[in-house]
Amino acid sequence: MIDLYTWTTPNGRKVSIMLEELGLPYTAHAINIGEGDQHAPEFLAIAPNNKIPAIVDNETGIQLMESGAIMVYLAEKTGRFLPAEGAARYAVLQWLMWQMGGIGPFLGQAHHFLFYNRGKAPYAEERFAKEAKRLYGVLDKRLQDREFIVDDYSIADMAVWPWIARFERQDIDLAEYPHVRAWYERVAARPAVISGYDVPKVTEPIPMP
Repeated sequence: MIDLYTWTTPNGRKVSIMLEELGLPYTAHAINIGEGDQHAPEFLAIAPNNKIPAIVDNETGIQLMESGAIMVYLAEKTGRFLPAEGAARYAVLQWLMWQMGGIGPFLGQAHHFLFYNRGKAPYAEERFAKEAKRLYGVLDKRLQDREFIVDDYSIADMAVWPWIARFERQDIDLAEYPHVRAWYERVAARPAVISGYDVPKVTEPIPMP
């Protein structure tokens, strides 16, 4: 039913985890961003911004890029993991946007400078390490009295979790954020998260604190 174009990155794993949680039939197509597959004309026809993930829903004819848009679409298509109306819906969307505007960009920069390019840009390392810790602190406070980001497991959790799965690359010690750690382990134990993590191929095991 659904063609998923993806790679083993946090943004890609958001959607493969969600598809596994929903139990929707899909075919994963590997877009190896290290080899430049994202620049192929066939992929650009689906995702003009040449970024994964992207989907084509062969049932509706809808094709989408941008992980957040894809997650909202799938949630509304199935009626799951995003409340249909009211305060609960906007709470989930709020935390989804927080991931897209904060967690994704800033943790991505943190692991770019701290893991892949350490020592090349001290100012950038300091700036993004500080912001990573601030964001983890926001999440830790949010989770101090709840099991999931917005009470029930939702697309907000699926969007944030794959970025937290790179805590080691971000120089983050999860012991300093006990509520994040408990939530992270809780989500990591879900069968759909385990299977969705290995799409489109098996890489390393899920990192555990």
